[in-house]
Parts: sequence; C-alpha cells; structure tokens
Amino acid sequence: MTFSLGVVGAGQFSGQFTKLFNAHPRISEVYVTDVLPERASALVERQHLAGTFASFEELLASDVDAVAIFTQRWTHGPLVVQALRAGKHVYSAVPMAISEEEIAAIIEAVRETGLTYMMGETSYYNPATIYARRQKDAGAFGRIFYAEGDYVHDMDLGFYAAYQYSGGEEWKKTASYPPMLYPTHSIGGVLGGIGGHLTSVSCIGVRDDRGDGVFDKDISMFGNDFSNATALFELDGGGSVRINEFRRVGFPCHIRESRFRYFGTEGSFEQLVEATVWQDKEGFVDVSEQIKTLPGIPLDDPSLADVDPALRDAFVSGLAPVHDASRLPEELRALPSGHEGSHSFLVDDFANAVDTGTLPPVNAWVAARYTLPGIVAHQSALRGGERLAIRDFGDAPASLAAPRAETVRN
Repeated sequence: MTFSLGVVGAGQFSGQFTKLFNAHPRISEVYVTDVLPERASALVERQHLAGTFASFEELLASDVDAVAIFTQRWTHGPLVVQALRAGKHVYSAVPMAISEEEIAAIIEAVRETGLTYMMGETSYYNPATIYARRQKDAGAFGRIFYAEGDYVHDMDLGFYAAYQYSGGEEWKKTASYPPMLYPTHSIGGVLGGIGGHLTSVSCIGVRDDRGDGVFDKDISMFGNDFSNATALFELDGGGSVRINEFRRVGFPCHIRESRFRYFGTEGSFEQLVEATVWQDKEGFVDVSEQIKTLPGIPLDDPSLADVDPALRDAFVSGLAPVHDASRLPEELRALPSGHEGSHSFLVDDFANAVDTGTLPPVNAWVAARYTLPGIVAHQSALRGGERLAIRDFGDAPASLAAPRAETVRN
C-alpha cells in the first residue's frame, strides 16, 4: 500500500526531508503548505512534488492521508492534535510539545484515534546511540547507573541566521527559546541507548550576559534569559542522568552537536568531538570509525542555499558503519541522509508505521519521555534548582502495538 503526505512548513529543514518522503516507495504523493506560500511553491517546483495547499486547514480538509509538521518548535503540540483529530497520521519534528498539557493531549488523541504519531528525534538513530543500544542489549554495560547527554549548539554558529530566516523582523523574540524546552536531542540519545525514563530533576540555568537582545526577558516571547542550562535527573530503577543544553559555548558544534557518555558496572562508553571509546575493566577500544559518518553531499550543494554555512555539516552527514543501511529501501540508500545519518531512518520508520499500523520507535509515549523531562527541568531552573518530580505516561498500550485495520489507500 501507499499513502499521501502533506508537509507543513517549507523552511530550511523540511526540504531535506521532502526529497526522502517523495522517494520512499510507500509514499505516493507529497504536498506542501506554508504560511509563506512562495516558499511552498518554490519547494514543490524545485523537487517536483505533487502540489501545494493554501493553508494547514485546507490540507486537513483534503484526502491526504498523513502530515509531517516542520513548523516553529513551540507550535507543534496544538498542530499535532488538530491533525490527529482530522484523521491524519502525524510525523512531527522535535520537540513533541512545550507543556505537559500539550503532551497529554497528543497521547489522548493517539489513544482515541489509533492513528500513527511519530516524533522525528534524530538522536535515536545517532551512531553513538545505536552502538550503546547494542552494547546494552548484549549486557556489556552491566547495570547502567549514570549517563550524560549534551546538545551543544552555540548561537554564533548558524543559529542567529536560522532564527532570522524563520522569525522575520522580530526574530529576537523567538531566538530566546529556553534551552531545556529543546531537550530531545540530548535526552533522546541517552534514553534511546539505555531505555527507561526520568523521574525527577534539579536544574540550574545560566542567565545570558551578551546584551544583544537575545535571551533578554523584556524581548523574549517566552520571558526567558537562560542561554545555558544543566540538569541532573534521577533514572527510574536508580541511577542518574546529567543533561546539558548550551547555546553560548566554546565548542566546535559544526563537527558534533550532540555527545553522549554511559557508565555501567561492567563497561562504559564515551564520546568526544572526534574520538569515541568503549571501556571495561581490562582496557579500552577506540570505536571512532564505527560511528563516523561519511558526508552524502558537498557543503555547497544547491539544496543548502538557504542554510547558513555553519549549519551545513549537520545536513550533509551521511551514514556510519554502525548503521544498518540494508534495512532501508533502495530508493533511500541512494539519497543523502543528514544529522548523523538519521533522516533516512526517520522517514522509513514513519512510512512503515503508517503502512503496517504498528508503533514507530519514537511513538507518543516514548516522545513524552524524551520531552517532558526538559519542560520540568526548565521549571526547576526558574525555581532556583528545586527538585521536581516528572510525570511518566507509561508505555504505549498493547492494543496499539498490533497492526490495525487498513487506513491508507492501495
């Protein structure tokens, strides 16, 4: 079976995904809508897609089977619920939402409709996460009692340009987005490797002092002046996880945006900018080559014309040896896959979930575990690091894990 897809948002990020959606053998047609119609039209023309819709509402009223949401990060929650209630399967860029109430509404909508929801978390497919997941499944870590996840992306390295592109004249209002409300790259890499969920948090926020109007409470639509934040979480079953979200940091973010460490009673795994090692009580093994990605396109590829040069490394990074490329359709193996090789796997897992009626890896319940801890961490930082409990929505119901009746066209 095949299904049709409408992409919501034609910004810098979505164009890298539309070519993959359009090439996937299970997706028959790809449409685009954007609040700036000229961007949608340009993307459709450039990639020879099926067409445009004048608005999100028009898209939802159509017979398109699924939507992929690539809008501003604080808008996802309500749009996802609206799409599910309109009978559409949903792929959503990260984060899932920005409040516990929005997360609960998505989970309820998925539960009631039985439709597919998948959050496009790249770190689940990060080569380091995949390596850690395999070691964990093999029992090589022993009991994992500590892990770290860092998303280090300095504003000077491309983020100013990205917010200006998406935010227009008042871009500084949105560029102050609280770091801990974008936690899924760091948390997703930790929990994507070792499983489980986070039960409580104490977080410290660092108030910005650049003085350029970004992270200024008087300008910020979020009332936020934290540019960096560090959170210490309690892991269910015992243990701890430290998460860093940094937007002012002297670090080569264009080489590596996310980095992870995992410590167990029998083995450990550590990732730096270039070197990555597996360690146990006998010594260490350099596994850098296993998780090193190989660029799929050059940095000056025409498809990246609207992307700041400081951000392009993430868009061109291809697959690593640890990736199982054989599981991808041939049509996707022939195309570039950005953000540490994750894009192709994200698209394939969503297409498979919609087609078969089975749960994708980062379904609504998993997405909640990657997202809500950051929301609570931000609240903790606002309260001077007070330790706060984190709600867990549990695992996906068994009834949703089984293939459902046909919902897409032959």
